[in-house]
Amino acid sequence: MIRFSNVSLMRGTKPLLQDADLTLNPGDKIGLIGANGAGKSSLFGMLRNELHPDQGAIDFPQRWRMAYVAQETPALDRPAVEYAIDGDVNLRNLQAELERLESMEYTEENGIALGEVHSHLADADAYTVQSRAEQLLLGLGFTLAQMQQPVASFSGGWRMRLNLAQALMCPSDLLLLDEPTNHLDLDAIIWLEDWLKRYPGTLIIISHDRDFLDEVVNVVVHIEDRKLKRYSGNYSDFERQRAAALVLAAAAFEKQQRTRAHLQSFVDRFKAQATKARQAQSRIKALARMEELAPLRAAAEFSFEFRDPVSAPNPLLVLDEVDAGYPILDEHGDKVDTRTIVHGIKFSLQIGQRIGLLGVNGAGKSTLIKTVAGELAPLTGTSTLGKGLVVGYFAQHQVEMLRHDESPLWHMQKIAPTVRDQELRNFLGGFNFPGDMVTSPIRPFSGGEKARLALALIVWQRPNLLLLDEPTNHLDLETREALTLALAQFEGTLVVVSHDRHLLRATTDEFIIVADGRLQPFDGDLDDYKDWLFKTKLKTVEAGKAAATPVKENKAPRPVAAPVAASAPVAPVDRKEQKRQDAEERQRVAGLRKPLENRIKRIEEQMAKLNAKKAEVDAQLLDPGIYEADKKEALKNLVADQAFLTRDLGQLENEWLELQEQLETLAA
Repeated sequence: MIRFSNVSLMRGTKPLLQDADLTLNPGDKIGLIGANGAGKSSLFGMLRNELHPDQGAIDFPQRWRMAYVAQETPALDRPAVEYAIDGDVNLRNLQAELERLESMEYTEENGIALGEVHSHLADADAYTVQSRAEQLLLGLGFTLAQMQQPVASFSGGWRMRLNLAQALMCPSDLLLLDEPTNHLDLDAIIWLEDWLKRYPGTLIIISHDRDFLDEVVNVVVHIEDRKLKRYSGNYSDFERQRAAALVLAAAAFEKQQRTRAHLQSFVDRFKAQATKARQAQSRIKALARMEELAPLRAAAEFSFEFRDPVSAPNPLLVLDEVDAGYPILDEHGDKVDTRTIVHGIKFSLQIGQRIGLLGVNGAGKSTLIKTVAGELAPLTGTSTLGKGLVVGYFAQHQVEMLRHDESPLWHMQKIAPTVRDQELRNFLGGFNFPGDMVTSPIRPFSGGEKARLALALIVWQRPNLLLLDEPTNHLDLETREALTLALAQFEGTLVVVSHDRHLLRATTDEFIIVADGRLQPFDGDLDDYKDWLFKTKLKTVEAGKAAATPVKENKAPRPVAAPVAASAPVAPVDRKEQKRQDAEERQRVAGLRKPLENRIKRIEEQMAKLNAKKAEVDAQLLDPGIYEADKKEALKNLVADQAFLTRDLGQLENEWLELQEQLETLAA
């Protein structure tokens, strides 16, 4: 097991952990969470022996093999598949020893050593390592052709995938993964989930992807107030347990404040009276002994909202027989050819549509969004824009295009030159850019802070069409939740590509898939998409195996096959009757689905209202003033309201889940 005993850690002048204790059991799959800067990566550094605690000790079995993802990738000429296999250091050492022994003159001693090395290679599964590495790389989104390309030919994000592949190839008892989904598409994340569920060792993951944590972990460790607190269950279980703890803590604090006020009142009234002085002194001692309870509250929630669009053209945009792709330029920048990614797009965006764009890596999702955004001109066909269309486009390169030597306020002044600075400062404050941060260069900002600034610039412009390409990369859980809530309330039209399934479920009404160079509706939910992905991966693997299998040439004449006995005649299918029956069945199912869908819609509306009320209550409980002595009745009412709202939301959520199960049964 892993045991943290009385661990304290400072980074510079900032205390990250103080007298922290924690026990983790072998085989646990742990999600490590906490605010940015709380010390999650530093904890990994201590486990890897790169950092040492200022106090206390961290113990785990010395024999344990540890694997983690390297942060740097050298620009090697080595093929990607060989680089992935390099993660199994023990295997590579055995292969090197085998090569050394085989190059030497044979002796009896060498023969014995060769036999031992071959035995160790068999134990290390050396004879299946190539296929294991290929399957792993396929799962992470590489094609069979890409596996033979040199590491140096890949971009930074793909090199991080190769580093992840190395970590997964390494046989280990303890696996440390720090934001493993940041550089992955949804299909690769789903594959990684399945792989990690089957991982037999102890796993510790830092991640801001709540669905990913829900699927993989069975323990959550929360870093808060420089302590490590363990919760059983996945991330959703953690949220429920923590919410209950906050309610109880608020009640305990309120009770203690009442007791303190009562004791203090007695002291104030009677400490000057000789007859009561003794009792007053005993109450002063009781006050001194009483441990001060801090008003335990969730971290201040970050929230924002999209301003209502100025206009709402309908349709907003129409693509007619559009081929989307890229021009191929020569060394002078002249177009010499084109590369089509998505063919024959017939697509219109109506006001209020909320679309999730699905498809495997490289299918053309980003190409389509760039074409809709106007960053790429259609190769063929026509694109018609509605009058008054205002596009808000967020992609990773928007973050990279920010001026790192300038401040958030400077960026706002560029798009709103006539607006008073104080108004811009207030607006940026709503995006967690307080005080001097507003006028500081953004160069040292984290990836999440830069993404928040890019979002702020979009929100200010009041778009009626939002195009979001992986908007949650580098965002922490708090900011992801704020973005999800803001998008759910956005009044315009939304098209989003994201590997964050929680965001997709909460903000989109329909899915469109890009596959085989075409755009088509996807009739299903994210669970159906998961099944589709696994079938697609299986076909890719089988096709790759078939292509790699050499066909043996048989020069001898082939024997003539014996005649095959005729089978019994098959009764012809009445296709018209079959279609009629299928139509009747669809109508029957639709009739059963409609009342369920209506009830689900009403429940979702009720939940939205209750969530809004709960957000107001939570916000009031975050105000330090509510914990003052004269506000105790208001605090009591707020805590009660919070408890009732939490209960009502839980009941509605359970009913919603039951209705969804009934819908799924009808669809089966």
